[in-house]
Amino acid sequence: MPLLLLVNQFIFMLGFYMVVPFLAVFMREDLALQSAAIGLVLGMRTFAQQGLFVVGGAFADKLGPRKLILLGCATRIVGFGILAFSFDFTTVLIGACLTGFAGALFSPAISSLVAKVGDDKEGRARFFAKLAVWGELGAVAGPFVGALLLGIGFKAMALGGACVFAVAYLILHMRLPREVQAPRRAEDGPWWHVFRDRLFVLFTLAHSGFLLSYNQLYFALPVEITRSGGSETEMAPLFMLASLMIVTLQLPVTRIAQRLPLSLSLSAGFILMALAFGTVASFASHAPMGGLLKLAPATLMVILLILGQMIVKPIAMDIVARMAGTRPTGVYYGALASAGGLTVLLGNVLIGPLLDGALKPGSSAPLPWLILGLVPAICALAIIPIAQAVSRRARA
Repeated sequence: MPLLLLVNQFIFMLGFYMVVPFLAVFMREDLALQSAAIGLVLGMRTFAQQGLFVVGGAFADKLGPRKLILLGCATRIVGFGILAFSFDFTTVLIGACLTGFAGALFSPAISSLVAKVGDDKEGRARFFAKLAVWGELGAVAGPFVGALLLGIGFKAMALGGACVFAVAYLILHMRLPREVQAPRRAEDGPWWHVFRDRLFVLFTLAHSGFLLSYNQLYFALPVEITRSGGSETEMAPLFMLASLMIVTLQLPVTRIAQRLPLSLSLSAGFILMALAFGTVASFASHAPMGGLLKLAPATLMVILLILGQMIVKPIAMDIVARMAGTRPTGVYYGALASAGGLTVLLGNVLIGPLLDGALKPGSSAPLPWLILGLVPAICALAIIPIAQAVSRRARA
């Protein structure tokens, strides 16, 4: 089971990164959509995935992870197929939402399985870190394959992503055990009991700021590349840099973060993400630098966001399992992601019009970056008492 989950993560990330990083470019250049429309599509895709995680998590706890994982694979195949033949805002929105909803079906189920597999002497956080490494190996290959297909067109990329998920479906159908969930107990309560846990709700709200910040790799990063005079082909090396960082640094970073108090490690991760946007803001009003230096702000943004993500994500996933205790974890992971998905949707819609002013250097160009940086900065402060309360609960 552990190896199957790791290989599955590699395949999923390969298919995802072949398509999604290039979706904003496709909408802006091929469909001529404005930033507000692009932000709505990307936000709806994230909301259809993250926002409906709680539904997928509840069904995973009730029906078992296997059924939800396979159904999610099939749904993503259909979604990528629709994206391949999209020709306007409506069709690309439908395709994007289907690809997102697919993630809402299989991701909480996979997280539940990982939480069980990682519940040993190695620890859940380290197993989630290992899962991230395997996923980023797929993410290294994904943008590279997508960039190769870029010359043929976005249609080829989307159909290629559909084929990758078809392979994943076949592997999981043959190898994933049919009985993987424990029988649901009456004392577990209804699925909405997670919202009665005030500490979990507060942690979820703070974690939503992390998800909003991380998703700017797909929404705001192309804007900075445009301001610097770059092109869509220069996105692939930046995503490969992010993947390379996770492959080489994720496990050491997780080990270091685990030695620190929860409040300190999580706050440090949020601060790094705030610095990522602050760095871009400091360059946004100036003319692009010459040569390779023109991508320096975008590169620093990627490095700082990924460092923050490497610290926050494995620890946060472990905290969720600890809060769930002996209850099924699917709905907990679902609720965590659903709140984040709603935050991404609202955040992208609100920040989209402001990002139009950051496409070219000017006095108003730093504004959206400063607003984006304010979100993780606030979360860095809010997470301190929340993490301390989580630690006290664990000791109790």
